[in-house]
Amino acid sequence: MPISPAEYAALTKRYAPPSSLAKDCVKAFLSGGTICALSQLLLEGLQKAGVSADTGRLIVLLTLIALTAVLTALGVFDKIAKHAGAGTAVPITGFANAVVAPALESKNEGFVLGTAAQMFSIAGPVIVFGCGSAALYGLIYFLVTKAGG
Repeated sequence: MPISPAEYAALTKRYAPPSSLAKDCVKAFLSGGTICALSQLLLEGLQKAGVSADTGRLIVLLTLIALTAVLTALGVFDKIAKHAGAGTAVPITGFANAVVAPALESKNEGFVLGTAAQMFSIAGPVIVFGCGSAALYGLIYFLVTKAGG
């Protein structure tokens, strides 16, 4: 049964949980800031242990991805994200969650057709568009600099 956009908006307003924009922004800022601050502390600790800055950044990124994947698999990340909002979605933790969650939801369909096929269902278009855009930009840059030089 089709409904009009006005009816849909009324239903959404009626059944959507109340939300305070200011409160949501503060929660996102604090949770995202906490993730970033803890990441910075880890990086500084690695550098004090003698790890180079570039290697330390790589270790921090891999740690965030692995930790998010484990927390997603345990069902903990979604509970954190429910309260933190965009604070967990914007850093790399949101990307890791977007890769792991669909894969876990499809694991009963088998490894290849379930987990592996669904792993990039949400994040895949972002990766494809990003790589495609980078390749196009590189081609244009090459053609412009080659023609100009």
